[in-house]
Amino acid sequence: MTDEEHRPQAAAVFDALGAAYEKAFADSEAHRRSLEWLLGRLAPGSRVLDVGSGTGRPTAATLAEAGHDVLGIDVSPVMVDLAARQVPAASFRRADIRDTPLEDGSFDAVCVYFSLLQMDRREQAEVVRRLARALKPGGHLVLATVPLDVEGVEGLFMGQPVRVTSFATPDLTGLVHGAGLEVLDREELLFTPAHPDAVPEPHVFLHCRRRFAAPHA
Repeated sequence: MTDEEHRPQAAAVFDALGAAYEKAFADSEAHRRSLEWLLGRLAPGSRVLDVGSGTGRPTAATLAEAGHDVLGIDVSPVMVDLAARQVPAASFRRADIRDTPLEDGSFDAVCVYFSLLQMDRREQAEVVRRLARALKPGGHLVLATVPLDVEGVEGLFMGQPVRVTSFATPDLTGLVHGAGLEVLDREELLFTPAHPDAVPEPHVFLHCRRRFAAPHA
């Protein structure tokens, strides 16, 4: 499958899931703790990018309710429509982060909650590097994923066919370090989504800050 064939598939998965995705992950206390961690480090009215914003809840909603300027982007038009209706205080755009121009130093924070898993490893590494550059020096990036050493594995997610690629936690940590980020805090746990087809899955939340000095080449 080519990248161009894969991108519409990723959007189709989340078009099909819609609000069911929000319901399945609504009980993630780790996600709420992660947002609390970020809120405690943001200045009033911070500009925040939410990558893979989904239905807008809980991430964009929590940040917008706290008074921050939130831009959410997602490849799924269904998700973007849901988010715009559910979180009118934030802005949402249908876009693919791989193709979205990002100005260096333009955001105070970036959230990447489980939105890289359908990209290959080269794309994930490049996206993290670009997101790190989009942060102001000292800005924060929160990255959550399923920390498995897998590449191009076909499977089912909430009844939808997906192709998943990820990194084990040490490799993921190395990736963010190489992008110019330092990991300030990390949480790892098992979580079972509230869905009949779900099984327990490992989650890792990395709470990072852009270094003030650029990394050595």
